[in-house]
Order: sequence, then C-alpha cells, then structure tokens
Amino acid sequence: MFGIEALELARIQFAFTVSFHILFPAITIGLASYLAVLEGLWLKTHDNVYRDLYHFWSKIFAVNFGMGVVSGLVMAYQFGTNWSRFSDFAGNITGPLLTYEVLTAFFLEAGFLGVMLFGWNRVGRGLHFFATCMVALGTLVSTFWILASNSWMQTPQGHEIIDGRVVPVDWLAVIFNPSFPFRLMHMATAAFVATAFFVGASAAWHLLRGRDNPAVRKMLSMAMWMALVVAPVQAVIGDFHGLNTLKHQPVKIAAIEGHWENTPGESTPLILFGIPDMQAETTRYKIEIPALGSLILTHSLDKQVPAMKEFPPEDRPNSTIVFWSFRIMVALGLLMIAAGLWSLLLRKSGGLYSNRLFLHFVMWMGPSGLVALLAGWFTTEVGRQPWVVYGLLRTADAVSHHSYSQLGFTLVAFVVVYFALFGTGFGYMMRLVRKGPHTGEGDEQRPGGPGQKRTPARPLSAADDGHEANSASLSKEN
Repeated sequence: MFGIEALELARIQFAFTVSFHILFPAITIGLASYLAVLEGLWLKTHDNVYRDLYHFWSKIFAVNFGMGVVSGLVMAYQFGTNWSRFSDFAGNITGPLLTYEVLTAFFLEAGFLGVMLFGWNRVGRGLHFFATCMVALGTLVSTFWILASNSWMQTPQGHEIIDGRVVPVDWLAVIFNPSFPFRLMHMATAAFVATAFFVGASAAWHLLRGRDNPAVRKMLSMAMWMALVVAPVQAVIGDFHGLNTLKHQPVKIAAIEGHWENTPGESTPLILFGIPDMQAETTRYKIEIPALGSLILTHSLDKQVPAMKEFPPEDRPNSTIVFWSFRIMVALGLLMIAAGLWSLLLRKSGGLYSNRLFLHFVMWMGPSGLVALLAGWFTTEVGRQPWVVYGLLRTADAVSHHSYSQLGFTLVAFVVVYFALFGTGFGYMMRLVRKGPHTGEGDEQRPGGPGQKRTPARPLSAADDGHEANSASLSKEN
C-alpha cells in the first residue's frame, strides 16, 4: 500500500505538469484571437502594419502551440498511470468530454493550422482569414470541453453511481453544471488578459531599446486597450464566480478568506493579510476590515460567511495555500487594471509611447497574467481538496498504487526533462520576441499578402537570414 508521502508526490507531480501545460494554452487562446483580429483589420484597412504584426505573432503562436500539444499529452497519460482509480470511477464522464475536445476542437485547429501558417502565399485572402478564424474558434471550443470536464469535478451533477462508478444520465446537466459558465468565462478572459500583457510587454521592451516604429506602437496600443477593457470585466466575472463558489463550495471560500469562526450577531470581516494555521485553527497576525467580508461575498452587511470550523477537519482544504494564492491573483488583477487606467491617461497626454516609467511597468507586468492564472488555478484546485470529484471521490481514494520511490523518481525526471525541453522552447520563443516585427521598410521587392512573394510565416525565420543576404549580394555582382 502507498503512504501519504506517495499520495502527496502524485499530487505534486500532477500539479507540476498541469502548471507547465496551462501556460501554453492560455497564450494560444489569446494569440489565436489576436491573429484573427490582426488579419481582419488588415483586410479591412489595407494597413500593412497589421499584416506585419500578423506574420510576427504567427511564428510565436506556432512555437507556443507545439509546446502546448506536447505538454498536454503527458497529462492525459497521468490519468491512467497515477490516478487510475479516478479514471475507473469517473471515466464514463471525463473520457467522453475529453474525446469531444479532440474530435471538435483539436481536429478543427489541426485542420486549419497548416493553411494558417503556410498558406499565406498559396490560398486567397478570404480562405486564409477563414482558416485563422477557425483556429481561434478551435482554441475556444477546446477551452469549452476542458472546462466542462473540470467544472463537473467541482460541481458534479447529471449522473448516477452504479457499482461504484459514475454513469451519466443527463449530458446537458453534466456539461452545463452549476460552476461551468463562470469558470469558462473566467478562464477565457484570463487568457485574453495574459496575452494582452505578453504582447504589451514585448512592445514596451522594444520601445525602451529605441525601436520605435508603427508596428511596435500598434502592439502596445492594442494591448493596453485590451487591458483597459478586459481586466475590469475579469474582476466582475470573478465576483460572480466567488458567489457561485460560496453557494456550492462554502468551505473553499472559508479557506480562501482564512475565516475560522463566526461571532453570533456580527458580520464577517475581510482578512487582508495573515498566516492561516491549520493546526491551531486560527489565522495569525491578521489585518482585517470589519464587515467587508460580508459585503463582498454576500452583498450585505448583516449576513455571515461560512467559517472553517463549521466543517469537519478532514473536509477542509489547506487554507495557507489558497489564502495566499488568491491574494496573489487579486493583487496582480488590480495592477492590471491600474496599468489600463494609466495607459488611458497617457494617451490623452501623448506619452503612451515615451513615458519610460510606464514602459518599464508594462514590461515587468508581462508575466503577470500567467502568474495570476496559475494562482487562480492553485486556488480552485487546492480549494477543492480533499476531493478530486467534489463530494463523491476523495483524492486519497483516486490515486494509483505506487511506491514513494517510484513517484519520487518520476517527479525528478519530469522536472529535469520539462525544464530542459520547455526551457529551450521558451528561450526560442523569447528570441522570436526580441527579433521584433518585420515592418517591410526598404523591402519593396517583397510585398505581402496571399498570392504575393514574401518570407513565409515559419517559426524558424528567427534563425540567421545571412544566407539570403549573401545570395542577394552574389546576384548583384553577377
């Protein structure tokens, strides 16, 4: 039999692989829609700045998409290797949902990805734009099915348990479970925000190094418009998501708030900072604001929020982790909103592209969307514990029979391989970002557009193009 050490190692291993993986789909979702917007604007306005940005970001999208596919395959195998009892219990629901994702989203993306990346010179403008839109749609459809599966694990419904296995009886209820709409909107919006700051940070980096051209300016402008609009929307969606979680998973909210017990007749304070102590059942060194917890979570000043001590100790998630992961997410979200508002003020004063303090701030905020996304996933997944399917299957009952040494060895192997493989891929992607968009200045011989001669949108175009220069030089000499 495995011990608690093996269980924790299995959880850490899955958390490590899923944390690596989620970064790539998030950027893929955002960049795919961004590329569709860029190509649409180019077709409408005939402004070649949009065309140049499309070619630039399509290379980065291709590399990111490839790493996302590879990292996602590992997770699928882990369901069978490390969590076989979960697969046996819930496979009748999670299996078909993940299959629908492959049959609809992945095939849609893969079918049109080749046209999108390599068909720029080979198909008409309308067909190429359609292919780009289909890839963007595929990423959102993929998000739909993945979040349907994960949300069912959070708020399961539409099933019966027969012979110790979950059997679906109402697929619409399974898919559109109570938390699904909020989690889908929250994840999709998080991907857009994360991509906006990734794009904005890239533009800020080039501007700080004196590369001020229309393409770079357009990158920053579009990214900051997205931040200004979408970051506050994300905060509103998060509020609705919190209310839904309070209804269906009140112990998770209590852990997030670090709230242990209610005083009769008093509203619930909001604990800003503190250190939850699971053993002592208290939050130490807390700084709190009276009644604000009730106002935010119940939208009233007299209702109380459920407290941790109202639930059995064996049903409580680790408050220390979710308390801080939630606050990291919220803090970064507030900084994103501040960045959007700051950009609006600078637009009016004409300093959006020249204020170095702002550009440094945007550059350092580049990874903020991804960090906030990871913090949000840690909050929701650790907050679900000790359940893997909430209220139906405990995590300790879902893990495979593996020894501590087996899981320890594979965890080390995953860490080494992931950092080597995806570290190299990430470094290459950053090399593409540093290269910057090709603006076509001084390059009248290569007009863009479908049917025209132009450097193809290939990821390896970041490699040294010295051979092209040499060929041109030889042609002139001859």
